[in-house]
Amino acid sequence: MTTIALPAVGNLLHFELAVAYEIFGNPPAEAADGWYDVRLYGPGPVRVGPFTVEPGHGLERLPEADTVIVPACADVDEPLPPELVDAVRAAHAAGARVASLCTGAFVLGAAGLLDGRRATTHWAHAAELRARHPRALVDPDVLYTDNGSVLTAAGKAAAVDLCLHLIHLDHGAAVANAVARRLVMPLHRPGGQAQFVATPVQTSGDHGLARLLAWAGQRLDRPLTVTDLAREARTSPRHLGRQFRAVVGQTPLQWLLTQRVRRAQELLESTDESVEAVARATGMGTATTLRRQFKRTVGVSPSAYRRSFRAEFPA
Repeated sequence: MTTIALPAVGNLLHFELAVAYEIFGNPPAEAADGWYDVRLYGPGPVRVGPFTVEPGHGLERLPEADTVIVPACADVDEPLPPELVDAVRAAHAAGARVASLCTGAFVLGAAGLLDGRRATTHWAHAAELRARHPRALVDPDVLYTDNGSVLTAAGKAAAVDLCLHLIHLDHGAAVANAVARRLVMPLHRPGGQAQFVATPVQTSGDHGLARLLAWAGQRLDRPLTVTDLAREARTSPRHLGRQFRAVVGQTPLQWLLTQRVRRAQELLESTDESVEAVARATGMGTATTLRRQFKRTVGVSPSAYRRSFRAEFPA
């Protein structure tokens, strides 16, 4: 029987801990060849959200587990418990598969397990994870990453995605699908985190480009070029490019494309306009161009995005 270790140490978020315990602690009828032995590890009673958890095993025994799943940290700015970091590092060195849920990736990073590996975490904390662990290959757009012995998941729902992925690896598609049906969710969700990132259309700010961004933001339905932007800003295209990279971290054309896609998201969420009409309203020209750029940026098609994020459900 595979041992799943859930370390309960420090200031944890209860959702990720509970999700892992629920998924791995309840075998489906289809799991005829055995299931998981789920255990909590920690130094003693620990407060997890509104609950108090009583681990049954000490952290020094964490290396005995086959798989260690690190739940999310409630506050990434708080110091990580050194005993947790050491135990996770020791478990991986002993051959355990180590996975993190949401901000649990910061523990894996502190243990040195993300160096040279793809990793993710909740999109709101991805930049901080990259800053603290520059040798990690942080991808803020995916739902989870799998490096074999080291896996990471993004936000809360992505914790479920990663747990299902582990079951798929260990027990096959039929068993994983049975668990997914019990959870009332698909085994594999389309797209990645990009479709959930809250990135408003950027047209304001206290900087030299503020007026130009507002001007362009009101004209996203038009075929704007870098020359048009430079003319409006009364500068050269080359100088404008340097300003954009310094202020918004993108070239003018990259910024325009990002804003067009974000505006398309707003229209898909809030209107019944066809994909063709949304393409025209966002300056994409044709539905084909919108679909290509939208899929490249968001990870799913415009139609799939609309089905997931419509503000009002059809009758």
